[in-house]
Amino acid sequence: MTESTIQRPTVAVAYHSGYGHTAVLAEAVRRGIVGAGADAAFVDVDDIGEGQWQELDDADAIIFGSPTYMGGASAGFHAFAEATSRRFVEGRWADKLAAGFTNSASKSGDKSNTLAFFAALAAQHRMLWVSLGLAPGWNSTTASEDDLNRLGYWAGAGAQTPMDGAVDTVHAADIATAEHLGARVARHAATMSAGRHALTVAA
Repeated sequence: MTESTIQRPTVAVAYHSGYGHTAVLAEAVRRGIVGAGADAAFVDVDDIGEGQWQELDDADAIIFGSPTYMGGASAGFHAFAEATSRRFVEGRWADKLAAGFTNSASKSGDKSNTLAFFAALAAQHRMLWVSLGLAPGWNSTTASEDDLNRLGYWAGAGAQTPMDGAVDTVHAADIATAEHLGARVARHAATMSAGRHALTVAA
């Protein structure tokens, strides 16, 4: 099996960003995807048309992103999630990989609720959830706030930005953690693509 015979995977980033902070993380996720050798489709769900819907349908994996507002995903992301109902009925996203990232002003901020919502949305679409795959950082006397996964999330990437901070105040460690998530999903998408190819050849 040669590299040229294996389809290069595409990972889509479907995100909503209210004030630009989550968009910074989405860009980091995209860099991780491309850095890991996959193609990236970048979909701002506030500005989604038929072309972007097709990109999501064609992708091997979709990474969901939203700020956490009032203990859950933003209204903008919820509108997108509800708009996927026809794809849910038709099973268009079944067996794609899925993952998620979120940002809030507080260290916790109930970000786990948003990540759980993403996972439930993925499960309803019969997708396969990819966790962050990092041990918690910044949880010992020798640790640092510059550690990857400094906020200690397991289900996806969590970030914290001061509520009065501009987009350049998104923490560098959180940006690096989001990039890690993009690369991790891309690698798993490549593994699945190679596996499907091998099964096709074997058949």
